[in-house]
Amino acid sequence: MDGNGTQHTPGTTVLVVDDVAASRYAMGAVLSRAGHQVVPVASGGEALVELDVRLRDGTLPDVALVDVGLPDMSGFELCRRLRALPPMAALPVVHFSAAATAPGDRCRGLDAGGDAYLTVPAEPLEIQAVVRAAVRGARRTTGAETVVHRLTLLSEAIITVQTARCPRELATAAAEGTARLTGSPAVVFVIAPDGEPYQGTARSRPAPADDGAHQAAARLAARLAEGRTGVHGTVVPAPLWPAGIFRPGVEEDALLTVATAQDGRTAVCLATPVRRAAITGPADDGLLARLAQAAALAAEPLLRYQVERHVALTLQHSFLPRPHKLPHLPGVDIEVRYVPASRQTEIGGDFYAALRTGDGVLTAVGDVVGHSLDAATVMVEIRHALRAYCVDESDPVVLAARLDRMLQRYHPDITATVCLALVDPGSGRVKIANAGHIPPLILRDGGGAQYVDACGPLLGLGLERTPPTEHHLSPTDRLLMVTDGLIETRGIPLETSLEQLRTAAADAPTALDTLCDVLLGCFGHDREDDIAMLALRLGPV
Repeated sequence: MDGNGTQHTPGTTVLVVDDVAASRYAMGAVLSRAGHQVVPVASGGEALVELDVRLRDGTLPDVALVDVGLPDMSGFELCRRLRALPPMAALPVVHFSAAATAPGDRCRGLDAGGDAYLTVPAEPLEIQAVVRAAVRGARRTTGAETVVHRLTLLSEAIITVQTARCPRELATAAAEGTARLTGSPAVVFVIAPDGEPYQGTARSRPAPADDGAHQAAARLAARLAEGRTGVHGTVVPAPLWPAGIFRPGVEEDALLTVATAQDGRTAVCLATPVRRAAITGPADDGLLARLAQAAALAAEPLLRYQVERHVALTLQHSFLPRPHKLPHLPGVDIEVRYVPASRQTEIGGDFYAALRTGDGVLTAVGDVVGHSLDAATVMVEIRHALRAYCVDESDPVVLAARLDRMLQRYHPDITATVCLALVDPGSGRVKIANAGHIPPLILRDGGGAQYVDACGPLLGLGLERTPPTEHHLSPTDRLLMVTDGLIETRGIPLETSLEQLRTAAADAPTALDTLCDVLLGCFGHDREDDIAMLALRLGPV
């Protein structure tokens, strides 16, 4: 403030547009004495050129004082042109004129987008006050727009984080949101309860591939999160923060925003470069803390699901025999495949089985409805129950009825689908019972393929079973049984997918192992459900 209590705006740059040199000098002298930097130009054209150069340099003035009567265009027209250019639309404009001013002229200036109107000569204090008022108004408007923009960026980042399908995808989404909020490189670490870090970087600002530096940074983030709750920020000086994390070969201080989830063990760390001399700034307004907290809350169930998924996969791998460990079944050749759903999808209850019975070979492919550890557990029970039942029973319809009663008794809220096929290797006769499952395909020698007309209600509903369907396999025929995870695609009717499978199977190679691999190659990419597959042909008895 000066001796009169007037507040100055230090560092303000003022563009003075006036074709009269003496007037430019006088106006510039008044503003310079008040501490402003003055940029004088003599016409509207010169003003546009000067502003264009300063826009590229990032040094636009804070306010423009524009004479109404310029030689090449009026001050009103210059103002309209500035308002039509988005980068300069927020520049405050004060019109002035030494001529007698009518109320209509003042209205024209305001209608053109001007912020104020001066009649010169004017008292220096009045000129300075008008400039200060114009700058304050522009800064208030710009500040409000900036806050709204940053809140929008935060909302978009939180939505992306909450829809992430795995911890690594969540870390990447949080890193991109952090980079947009701060305008700087960003690295995010999601720390699992077992200490395993998942790292994400903004795609627009990729971090260098230095695994050692990233591992060191992740260990530091994990230590900072130990024993803490809530959200806290820490500045780590460059000597303690691994070089090259944000920019190749550059040592930088790091601002770490660490949030711990409700379980007290899952943590998220947002890391951005920061200058210790300017720690407080646009990023230090609580938005990063909100993003970190949202990421931690979203990470907790994702990591918990990942543990559950691992347990379910272990169950399935433990109880589904691998292809090379299938029991020897005289009279048939069998190939099986099991492919778990993509890592972003819940595990299901798909299974296959190949068992010797008193009347031949029993094959089964089924799927417990639902996706969870419970589904995988029930799958194991169904498979073991089937093994026990077929010790003294071979009829697939009777076996389906027993499985149905078992589910009703022990798992009344769960249903399952299964297709059972009893093959007599000596005669080639096949009896098929279907409980709500995709019917099997019989692939004939020469390229034909046909679905078996076999249907029936799901297991677990207690409905009456339909009689079995009987077919005959020749030595060159193949029987293919699959779960719907192989073909079911969101948005595509099941009938279309079934026909695509039938066509592909008809044209596939005759060898069972190649048949399975070709079909998986055609349909088995990034599926939302597990895939179980069994292919059979008659062999030496």
